[in-house]
Amino acid sequence: MSLALFQIDPRDDVATTLRDVRAGESALGVTVASDVPKGHKVAIRAVESGAPVHKFGFPIGHARQAIAPGEHVHTHNVRTALESSGSYSYRPAFETPGPRAAAPTFLGYRRADGRVGTRNEIWILPTVGCVGRTAEKIAARAAARFAGRVDGVHAFAHPFGCSQLGDDLEGTRAILAALANHPNAGGVLLVGLGCESNQMAGLLPGITQPNLRTIGAQAAGDEVEEGLALVEALVAQAEQAVRAPAPIADLVLGVKCGGSDGFSGLTANPLVGRMSDAVTAAGGTAILTEIPEIFGAEQLLMARAETLEVFDSIVAMVNGFKGYFTRHGEPVSENPSPGNIAGGITTLEEKSLGAVQKAGHATVTDVLPYGARVGRRGLTLLEAPGNDAVSSTALAAAGATVILFTTGRGTPLGFPVPTVKIASNSDLAARKPGWIDFDAGQVLASGMEAAAEALLGRIAEIASGLETAAERNGEREIAIWKRGVTL
Repeated sequence: MSLALFQIDPRDDVATTLRDVRAGESALGVTVASDVPKGHKVAIRAVESGAPVHKFGFPIGHARQAIAPGEHVHTHNVRTALESSGSYSYRPAFETPGPRAAAPTFLGYRRADGRVGTRNEIWILPTVGCVGRTAEKIAARAAARFAGRVDGVHAFAHPFGCSQLGDDLEGTRAILAALANHPNAGGVLLVGLGCESNQMAGLLPGITQPNLRTIGAQAAGDEVEEGLALVEALVAQAEQAVRAPAPIADLVLGVKCGGSDGFSGLTANPLVGRMSDAVTAAGGTAILTEIPEIFGAEQLLMARAETLEVFDSIVAMVNGFKGYFTRHGEPVSENPSPGNIAGGITTLEEKSLGAVQKAGHATVTDVLPYGARVGRRGLTLLEAPGNDAVSSTALAAAGATVILFTTGRGTPLGFPVPTVKIASNSDLAARKPGWIDFDAGQVLASGMEAAAEALLGRIAEIASGLETAAERNGEREIAIWKRGVTL
């Protein structure tokens, strides 16, 4: 690739390196002063000490010292400007989505309540960590015994459900109940122990899944054999479902980034934003989470709040999350991660401005607490931390039937619903074909419109049954947010 630097917005003070750049190379009217790795930033105009540094057309921090054109711009000369709390005003500024590819249909499983699943699986959910391995044993034997009759049998073990109190226990209960109600679950087996805090009697009122069975391990004779018999009954009912054409409006997209790099905000995240726009414009739903990773870019989303009530809910969620950090004595800017920094991301503001692009231009129609399920079409903000496993589990529990997961560094993780790994750069896609489902690096080669059309087609194929890399690799797990006291 001969092009060395890419300026995202004409207001920017920096440009991103599209390859490793050597000292003395010239591009965009500047001569690079030192070797700069791919995905990092080079100043294309002078910035005074203490002045804001702009990328994506917005400040990503303040200069620690004067920065000359051609200098490498990173943690050594830029600092965050984030504060521990914010005061916001509602100034609506709704955006118009750009060109959209033709919306395809997909083949899904329409449930009795009208929702459409992208898989027809049996999910085994332990109420408590003590029977996590029991659930996994049942799932492994059932998957072999009933292969081909449903799309799969999966257990989702976790370490919680006992010795928890108050809101912490309620969070565990809410996530498990929401997963049990998911349209990708054609049937659910709840496996309890018997003496746990998360009693079956407290969990069941939140579950409306019509194809449900339960077992208590302490009361059972042979809990694995009895569990297998219950799964057989679930399979017999679930296998009656068949795939049928459904519009893209029936998809619920969860959008997530993990292991971001300097290309994430150039390629993968804007590309996923096109997917959010396509689905929401058609009448569907997209869910954005990772609330700490919108710090510094939250006002872009607040300006797209459908109503003052939605705006107030965003403000409360953002300030509440900042309070969560400060109560634990942590700065709100304790991000990006070491991998992010190595990939070229300097401050949380920069990471956030790139991350919110996954939401596209859609209007924010709802704000949900952790463990809640989507109820409105459009763009929903969901309370959850940035941690990949916790936030992706929350997306699935909220009702996402496909998760679009962008990454510049790579990860093998997969979650209860099809998790589409989208590489921000072609090098990663080439090095890790066993992890990656789509190469967003093609945005730089063939353009955004061609890449958007290709990704939308791939999503339709995956929603219709094509396995993701994580599914082929058997990568399925959940993680529950632990916030409270353990007895």
